[in-house]
Amino acid sequence: MKIGIVGLGLIGGSIFKKLVKLNYEIYAVTSNNKTAEKIKNNAVKVSNDFDILRECEIVFVCSPINNVLEVLDKLENIVSKDCIVTDVASVKEFVTHKKRPYKFIPSHPMAGKEKNGYDVSDEDLFIGAKWILTPYYYQETQNLTEIIKEMGAIPIITTANEHDKAVALISHLPMYISQCLFYTAKDNLLAMKIASSGFRDTTRLAGTNLTLAKDMMKYNGENIEIMAKEFIKNIETLKKDYNDFVLEPLQKQRRGMYSSDGKNIL
Repeated sequence: MKIGIVGLGLIGGSIFKKLVKLNYEIYAVTSNNKTAEKIKNNAVKVSNDFDILRECEIVFVCSPINNVLEVLDKLENIVSKDCIVTDVASVKEFVTHKKRPYKFIPSHPMAGKEKNGYDVSDEDLFIGAKWILTPYYYQETQNLTEIIKEMGAIPIITTANEHDKAVALISHLPMYISQCLFYTAKDNLLAMKIASSGFRDTTRLAGTNLTLAKDMMKYNGENIEIMAKEFIKNIETLKKDYNDFVLEPLQKQRRGMYSSDGKNIL
């Protein structure tokens, strides 16, 4: 099977490394000459020209969110009508507003790091991670889910609308809260000096790649605002009922969500 990958940052690079290891025939498109130089010795074709994707059966679009629509438009004149194309952006509804001439299955792997770029990509990034699909073409979805499973991920089918609401809660709002917490504490010199693991862990997402952070706020801002209002309401609710009766169930549910190696087991 011929598989194309557009963009070789953290996600695209991780997909690339895993699929090369799985012996797929890979066609990679990148505008980063340094990245192209690093992978040229692999058994792959790499170029900055989209034409190399013409015979691909599956194409992963791993561009920054703000560039995804441009890439999807460009692919309309390159890949065949039977090609499965999936993007991996962390917002899904904005890519659903146009019908594509190929088999478009928007998706989103729930895996990542604060840093971006090919150098931090990892062939094992998706092992045990959930991979969301919001398909237009259910018949072709199985072909894509099989590849996703081979990379070690767990496919989850939902709608673009429900996906965007969910990631606002568990990804985009946490990033924003992390940034706000660090912004609040940053000028207290004593706090900065004595901050340890608790502050480190709760502000980890403040280090999110800036392009990604701004894109999440831009393309999923409405859902983030709705969930932020709910979060503020719950601050007041917990302040009034800060007792074992309320806190113990929260503690138990949170402890049961993750395995010892940090993977979501729900």
